[in-house]
Amino acid sequence: MVLPEYVVVFCTAPAGEAETIAKALVDARLAACVNVTDVRSCFRWEGTVSSEPEQLLVIKTQHRLLDALIAGIKGLHSYDLPEIVALPIVGGYAPYLDWVREETA
Repeated sequence: MVLPEYVVVFCTAPAGEAETIAKALVDARLAACVNVTDVRSCFRWEGTVSSEPEQLLVIKTQHRLLDALIAGIKGLHSYDLPEIVALPIVGGYAPYLDWVREETA
């Protein structure tokens, strides 16, 4: 199996905390860019269905940095079980992907 060079990582976090996580990931060069947007999440936790306001982080990075990025998120995140899901980037605008590589070098 060929691993993708780049991934997009989704992570939800409480409002305010998401911006702190985003800045830390970019500052550490674990992410080239992190978009932070408001969302409402519906989920089952400890037997109860909840609907909560959160912020969604859309993180662009290199696959080789995924383990370090996950560790970085876990170190800053207040949830016991944070959502951290990586999806492969199978294509895109080459100059942008070059920029992602440069910013996460």
